[in-house]
Amino acid sequence: MANNQSSPQTVPESISESSQSYGKPASRGGLPDVIKVDGVKSLVLDSENLVLNAAPPTSTIPLYNVLWVELAGQTLTIDYAKYVGKHRVQAAQWIFNVADADTPDVKTWADNLLTRAYGPAKRCKRAKVLVNPHAGPGGAQKKWDVDCEPLFKAARMPIDVVKTERQGQAVDIAQAIDVDAFDTIVTCSGDGLAHEVFNGLGSRPDAFHALQTIAVSHIPCGSGNAMSCNLYGTYRPSLAALAIIKGVETPFDLVSITQGDRRLLSFLSQALGVVAESDLGTEHLRWMGGARFTVGFLQRIFQKKCYPCDLAVKVEIEDKHGVKEHYRQKMSNASATNLGEGPNAAPVESGSSPDAHQGLPPLRYGTINDALPEGWESISSDTMGNFYCGNMAYMAADANFFAAACANDGLMDLVCVDGDVSVGSQLSMLLSVENGQFFDNPLVSYKKITAYRITPRNQKDGYISIDGEKVPFEPFQAEIHQGLGKVISKRGGYEAAGPTNWDKITIATCKKAALFVALGAVAPIDVTARAVAWVAQAVRRQLHAFINGIVACLTFSSYFFKITFDGQQWLR
Repeated sequence: MANNQSSPQTVPESISESSQSYGKPASRGGLPDVIKVDGVKSLVLDSENLVLNAAPPTSTIPLYNVLWVELAGQTLTIDYAKYVGKHRVQAAQWIFNVADADTPDVKTWADNLLTRAYGPAKRCKRAKVLVNPHAGPGGAQKKWDVDCEPLFKAARMPIDVVKTERQGQAVDIAQAIDVDAFDTIVTCSGDGLAHEVFNGLGSRPDAFHALQTIAVSHIPCGSGNAMSCNLYGTYRPSLAALAIIKGVETPFDLVSITQGDRRLLSFLSQALGVVAESDLGTEHLRWMGGARFTVGFLQRIFQKKCYPCDLAVKVEIEDKHGVKEHYRQKMSNASATNLGEGPNAAPVESGSSPDAHQGLPPLRYGTINDALPEGWESISSDTMGNFYCGNMAYMAADANFFAAACANDGLMDLVCVDGDVSVGSQLSMLLSVENGQFFDNPLVSYKKITAYRITPRNQKDGYISIDGEKVPFEPFQAEIHQGLGKVISKRGGYEAAGPTNWDKITIATCKKAALFVALGAVAPIDVTARAVAWVAQAVRRQLHAFINGIVACLTFSSYFFKITFDGQQWLR
């Protein structure tokens, strides 16, 4: 008799695909699809689901959720991830008696089920698990113990768990780990632990081999959880664990940062301005989770603060139309491979002759201490409000700042926003991040680049964020290395939706837009202006309701908080 039988489930959140999300269903080639169990019942293997036919009920498990199949004597055990809520799964089993278990058809059926459940994903991934019990609002250890470890064990994953006790411990672990003994380092934390792991691997004498060999993955237990949102489309620990189990190794771009005499790696983002301050300036509010970023942002936009700086950029794609066309081409190539962006799609920058003892790749543009390379675009800004460069799309669950980011296109996405704009415009940008319209906001500059140098000026101190970690408030230089790292992703790329209407952009569209600009076409610009005015009016209505809501919330919570807009917030 089957244990823990479940009725047909509505597939939750981002986990909306079966194992066949990797591509088209594999040809069955005459293999058996149906076996008899418990005498009168049958198990049917179709293109996307495992179906138990009984009288009644009929129960279904998506192949994506099947973790393991074992045939021992006449007992067939199927481990799977059972939905126990809209955004949570847990390990469960179906156990059946199979009278003709010794026949080739039954054994072949069991093997076929496991093969189709995993697709191109590696089974039984060997995992080094790092749990940071102090991440974000806390609770990482419980999330691992309750939500994730049982799933890994049900999938027969060999695991070695370490609870981190101090900052920097993950660097030491990554420096010393035998990269050939594990398939992935799983970070149960916020994004900071992944930053440590990449830099630990990058500081080894065999950095190139280490970064190319062992994949980094993420169980979301922090405030931002950007890595999980991008690679797995979720910030729920159990759904991320399932995505790691069923995920594929994917080449991943990394960014070298040079500052002073130091070189480090960035996997997520670099920021100077309001985003950096909203993150690093709200460390005392970690108990709030991701809401602390919104609080920090609101505090600072009312100041209309600017961050003077000198910026030099190696621009590869200058305008938003070109960025969308680049994204469209990447996604078209990915569709042709039937595997996201393709785990083997990215060329790797390795230097002249890579070997097991090679360190990080040489820098193509030198360091921050070298002369500025020729051909870079120089910008001197007195009114920079936000300098933000990203390697992933989501910076938090509701913050898709870099909609056109790709896992291994060899390009960084650069966003710049003027700080000398109205508070209403700043609030509209905040709203546009949450509703997916940030990329198309006319106040946002969006470019694809390969390197840059930024030099703060007229400030003695401030915040610079690298992957959410504070670094000295000094000039730094960045350049990207295509496919240097490796991650476990759900489908070979990012789960973000991309810029709005990216699939409608063509080269002809880009040329037409450029022609309008070159000729000073009045009619299209006038139409655009009217459209922008209409949108602005709609946004103002939304902002009015939004601000009223904020005022009501602040009034209600004034007993507990004192919030000022001079960059300080104190608990009573």
